[in-house]
Amino acid sequence: MTTKRDYYEILGVNRNANESDLKASYRKLALKYHPDRNPGDKEAEENFKEASEAYEVLRNPQKRNIYDQFGHQGLEGSGFSGFSNFDDIFSSFGGIFEEFFGFSSGRRSRSRTQRGADLRYDLTLSFMEAAFGTETEINLEKMEICSSCEGTKCKPGTHLDTCSQCNGTGQVSRNQGFFTVRTTCYQCNGNGQIIPHPCTDCKGTGQTRVSKKVAVKIPAGVDSGSGLRLTGEGEAGTYGGPHGDLYVFIYVEPHDFFERDNTDVICQVNISFVQAALGDTIEVPTLNGNKQLKIKKGSQPGDLFRFRGEGIPSLRSGRRGDEIIQILIKTPTNLNKKQEALLKDFAKIERNKIPNKLKNILKSGFDKASN
Repeated sequence: MTTKRDYYEILGVNRNANESDLKASYRKLALKYHPDRNPGDKEAEENFKEASEAYEVLRNPQKRNIYDQFGHQGLEGSGFSGFSNFDDIFSSFGGIFEEFFGFSSGRRSRSRTQRGADLRYDLTLSFMEAAFGTETEINLEKMEICSSCEGTKCKPGTHLDTCSQCNGTGQVSRNQGFFTVRTTCYQCNGNGQIIPHPCTDCKGTGQTRVSKKVAVKIPAGVDSGSGLRLTGEGEAGTYGGPHGDLYVFIYVEPHDFFERDNTDVICQVNISFVQAALGDTIEVPTLNGNKQLKIKKGSQPGDLFRFRGEGIPSLRSGRRGDEIIQILIKTPTNLNKKQEALLKDFAKIERNKIPNKLKNILKSGFDKASN
């Protein structure tokens, strides 16, 4: 399996590079390795694809954020696996190559369809919602195909006209000495068609901003930083292009009693020193309700007890972790006279144990020395 190079290294920029820095670096590489300038050069083609993939990721805030946190594996997990061919590159980048080279790429004219923009939504969940999963609805503001003109950009009942300047080619030619240079038509902006009667609802853009409710199913076991990809729930594409995707990033609120450690949940329970010394059975909260815990005699502060399978499900296997209970021993306060007396008697007994032990040790040592 081929290891992919770091995208920042490919473009020769630092990790804080802004959009202008990325674009300038990519322009330099695109000019150098463009396939039309290196016919038959497979190495140049691979370098062009590599630089284009790096630029596609780093120029997109959502993809860049995923890459910065999780690297190439994170992008693959979100559904991005790079470009499959040159047509994908030229279609994705739209008019960038016209800006770079001063003329339209013949490849781009094959298809004007453009994929819609990806969207990001930050979703906050409670501890229990993350542990058990939930279904919710989120409200999105996004661009969708205009319902009045159905994306044609024309007022209902009218249609697009062929551009008279370029005769529908989207390009005009001019002679410069022995060379003929083709540039984007200034009248139709390279579309080959003009809109004589623009749609009044979308102002001739073919899209309008709408509010939409999107159902999101949260699997059990998600944690802060988890991300979900909803294919096709991003903004609408242009010229029949597909919708972008919606990326839902999750933040989980802390719990008052439980803490999470991977799939285990950890909690602390106070018991009295009498319960610790004599043992007891107490009720302890779990994610599924209270459960009885047997405290063994002579338990010490910090001792750990475990409920198997009472933790959080794994996203991969579905197997639940454990609940780990740490014992804290609480010192009693506001003792009554009887309690104080009992403790004093207990303390006296404990003090008397020490001299007797010392006597036995000294006697044992003396007897050995005499022999």
